[in-house]
Amino acid sequence: MLEKNETTMSEQQNKAKRVVIVGLDIGTTKIACLVGVKNDNGKIEILTMGHWHSAGVVRGSVINIDEAVVSIRKAINSAVERFGRKIDIEVVHVGIAGSHIQSWQNRGVKMRESNEDVIRDQEVRDLIDEMHRVAVPPGQEIVHVIPQEYIVDNHFDVNPVGMFGNRLEGNFHIVTGDTTAAKYIKTAVERAGLEIADLILEPIASAEAVLTMPEKEAGVVLVDIGGGTTDVAIFHDGILRHTAVIPFGGEIITKDIMEGCRLLKNYAEQLKIQFGSSIQAEAVANEVISIPMLDGHEPLEISTQMLAGIIQARMEEIIGAVNHEILTSGLERKLVAGIVVTGGGSQLKNIKQHFEYLTGMTARLGRPTEHIAATKLSDAVNSPIYATGIGLVIYGFNNYERQHGTQKMEGKDLRERVSKEKGRFFDGVLKGSGKLINFFKDDEI
Repeated sequence: MLEKNETTMSEQQNKAKRVVIVGLDIGTTKIACLVGVKNDNGKIEILTMGHWHSAGVVRGSVINIDEAVVSIRKAINSAVERFGRKIDIEVVHVGIAGSHIQSWQNRGVKMRESNEDVIRDQEVRDLIDEMHRVAVPPGQEIVHVIPQEYIVDNHFDVNPVGMFGNRLEGNFHIVTGDTTAAKYIKTAVERAGLEIADLILEPIASAEAVLTMPEKEAGVVLVDIGGGTTDVAIFHDGILRHTAVIPFGGEIITKDIMEGCRLLKNYAEQLKIQFGSSIQAEAVANEVISIPMLDGHEPLEISTQMLAGIIQARMEEIIGAVNHEILTSGLERKLVAGIVVTGGGSQLKNIKQHFEYLTGMTARLGRPTEHIAATKLSDAVNSPIYATGIGLVIYGFNNYERQHGTQKMEGKDLRERVSKEKGRFFDGVLKGSGKLINFFKDDEI
């Protein structure tokens, strides 16, 4: 009986030592900080979240470090204040996006010293590590290396671990980013008093939050319409096959409304959110919006059909660019699950129908509902706006579990590991390997 009680006490202590992951989404229009833990059912519980309007960020890239630092600190402080208890947010998983992101395919080959032994997991990891060292264009660094398929001698698309063979090959999807852009993010985050655990391509993070495994298996296109960019990620057979960043998003629609209706930016943004439609024909005929102007000026009247016409023109350009990426991937006939649209720009009325009409594929709105446990904050974050931030948290947990399983890591040991590996992380190649994890002190949870 005593042994049973001791086991129960041990289990309770282990539950108290929960790994906590922080996702920091540095977007064009907002910076969001989400802090999560994983419960016993494998779902993410959002402990706290905070956001602030983004400054110093253009089209997904940090261009003014000082302004970005202020916004990052405001977002972090907002999350800390919402939590209501003392917490130390020290290590974060950060998204990277922008028009500088590029992707391409590459094949790696490893000749084995002996075919008398089966292929081990370490040999596969060595092949992946070799891909992190391939030559890239000047000014570019590798962010992700994503295996597509493995070949052992003449056996294609196999799991090589446990097989005999002389020649191990792999096809890989390599994502690169601008060295300067990564350095700007790193500097801004560090000056805000934080350490980066991992840089993660934002569409990959968003996919973690809003896509299901059956969709990835069947073939699906993720379209994340942010403020400055529209990110595209295409999956098939459960594997990421194609990525792209389109250099415009919801903010350019706001700018079009500003110029077309001669409005201030805040009026144009509010008009887009409240009355905007992606399809002009769906706007109510003869409906007019009256907008109060500056003192001494008559209110401005704008028809909803005129507003929808401005939005539709730009959305057709964005959807056309997405369709181009689908065709470029060569998978247009294999995407059974269609298109999943997420991000702040996905909240336009009739956007789902617009994608279906112009691409001929089924579409749905992507919300991070499947992976989020019911808490007091679940309704607040259950929005496409927070798909990337929640995806960063999920990505961090997935990497931790791949490397450590159910093993727990004490806060002190983890911080020592962060300090040791931090310098190596940015010297040379950005591996995006998820080696570092964020952790709150046990007594702070």
